[in-house]
Amino acid sequence: MKVIDFIHQQFIENGHVAYGERISMAEHMMQSAYFAEKKNGTRELVVAAFLHDFGHLILGLPEDITKNGIDGFHEDIGADFLRPYLPSSILDPIQLHVAAKRYLCTVKPGYLAKLSQASKDTLHVQGGLMSEQEVNQFEAEPYFKDAIQVRLFDDLGKEEALVHPSLGYYLALTEQCLTQTLLVSNSNVNVETPSNNSCCADSETTLNT
Repeated sequence: MKVIDFIHQQFIENGHVAYGERISMAEHMMQSAYFAEKKNGTRELVVAAFLHDFGHLILGLPEDITKNGIDGFHEDIGADFLRPYLPSSILDPIQLHVAAKRYLCTVKPGYLAKLSQASKDTLHVQGGLMSEQEVNQFEAEPYFKDAIQVRLFDDLGKEEALVHPSLGYYLALTEQCLTQTLLVSNSNVNVETPSNNSCCADSETTLNT
């Protein structure tokens, strides 16, 4: 199965989840990419914004997960799954976008108050404010500035009515960035592909946790 087809499949099958926001996860991710492109972000930054919550799509956890005090670590799950297929310039901002929220809440006065209620609710289970050591560690990451940008696009991408390019448009941008086009096997949590897809019947890929 092609990687881009699997990504497409996840948007179609699991993109309806909202996790406390007013719009679906698929809509949120496309809006985030729209704002990245509107702000003249690089192609890699646009794709990072587009896929920043991909971990939510493949995890398929209940939408009330945060109310139960559980962190699904979607940023790690998404980045780890995509690691064989995309460069660090995309993967690192994806993996760091939650840390970027914690960072901005710590160092930027007033940022926390501007977050959506869902983002405020998740802050505690994601670690809360950073310590001085965590701030220094975050700032030492090669792509920490891009992660901050993805986080800000994440915050913007929550409009109930926004006209933006199609899912196919962002998938095409993603495909241009792929370093490998076919799914490979990792380990642990299974992510099965649908048996009615002739190109991948009886096949499956797996997810590192």
